[in-house]
Amino acid sequence: MKEVRVFLGVGTNLGDRQANLIAAQTAVSQFAIIQKTSRVYETKPWGLADQPDFLNQVWEVTTTLTPLDLLHRLKEIETVLGRKPSVRYGPRLIDIDILLYSNLMFKSNELVIPHPHISERAFVLAPLADLEPDLVIPGMTHTVSELLGRQNINSIKPVRE
Repeated sequence: MKEVRVFLGVGTNLGDRQANLIAAQTAVSQFAIIQKTSRVYETKPWGLADQPDFLNQVWEVTTTLTPLDLLHRLKEIETVLGRKPSVRYGPRLIDIDILLYSNLMFKSNELVIPHPHISERAFVLAPLADLEPDLVIPGMTHTVSELLGRQNINSIKPVRE
């Protein structure tokens, strides 16, 4: 299979959050080439408010893995790095989501691409806009920056490196 461009959303709100992002990036680089990374953003939790703030980032990678093979590898990384099953949208040591896989629109019991909540999450759109502000998400008509402009961005802020 040829290499495809993929955008991954990464988040962490437990333990040493910066170290979690670095460990995840090191692990992903074993099977994908990390082309670009967004700034790191500190964000308020989404879905379940009573938990620590997150660090979020988006990575542009290239890989030869199929969408489902990539998903399985990412879930393995989450487990190896210490993610434990928890409540939906609850705290997590690491979370790695496939946001976009080339221009593919894909749906299975395990995976939906583009990520089903991509257009409503400022903590995904802001770092994605760092990398590709003019990108139109497959199945949508607005650019990433236009979608971000519709969000309340008061709950996200770039982390000073």
